[in-house]
Amino acid sequence: MVSRKLAGSLAGSAVVLAALIGACTSAQSNSNGNTSGAAPGGPGSSGGGSNARSGPEPGGTAGTVDSVSASSFTVSTATGQKVTVNEASSTTYQQGTSSASASAITTGETVLVLGTTSSTTITATQVIVQPTGDYGSATSATAGVVPFSQGAPSTSKQVGQIPNYTEGSGTIVSGTAADQATEAALLAYPGGVVDRVVQLSGGEYEVHTIGVNWPHHVFVDQNFAVLGAN
Repeated sequence: MVSRKLAGSLAGSAVVLAALIGACTSAQSNSNGNTSGAAPGGPGSSGGGSNARSGPEPGGTAGTVDSVSASSFTVSTATGQKVTVNEASSTTYQQGTSSASASAITTGETVLVLGTTSSTTITATQVIVQPTGDYGSATSATAGVVPFSQGAPSTSKQVGQIPNYTEGSGTIVSGTAADQATEAALLAYPGGVVDRVVQLSGGEYEVHTIGVNWPHHVFVDQNFAVLGAN
C-alpha cells in the first residue's frame, strides 16, 4: 500500500512534470509561428500598413447618369457597377472645360465624379459632365477590365510596369494629387470605383479600385501617366 505521504509526493511530481511539458509545448509553438488566434495580416490583424483604411478616402468613378434627384444622382460605370453620388453645397460642376451648375447633370450624360468614396457611395467634391476622354464599355473591354461577378475569383494578371512595393505600404494622399491619379486610372481602365490613392516610396501612386474583378491596383507615375496594373 502506498503511504499518504508517498502518494502526496508522487502527485506533486506529476503536477511539476505536467507544467514542464506545457511550457515546452508553448515554446515550440511560438518558435514555429503563431498557432492560435488570427493569422498575421488576417482578420483581427491591422496588417501594419500606413495605407490601411480607417474610413472613407478620396477617389471617384466615371460612367453614365441613370437617375437624378434633388441632392444626389446614380451612375452606372462601363462594367455596370451602380454608384450613388451625393452632392453637397461645396460640390463644384464643370461641363466639358467650362464651369457649370448641378442642372448640367441629366439622365444619359457621361460624368467623371471626384470626391470621398465609401464603398459604392461617393460624396462629390467635383462633377465633370462630358469629360475629355472615353470612359465607355468599349474602352473598358479593350483595356481588359473584368467586371465584378459575385462569387467569381479575382483575376490574376499583370500589365505594364509595376513599381517595387509592398502591398500595405505608402501614404494615402488627397487633394489635387488624388484627383489627377484617380482621373488617369479611370481613363485607362474605366469601369471601377477608386476608393483610395496611395503614394509609394518611389513617388509613384497606387490607385486602388473596387467594383471590378480586375484591375485592383493601377499604378501612375509622378506626372500622372499610367505605368501598369494588376
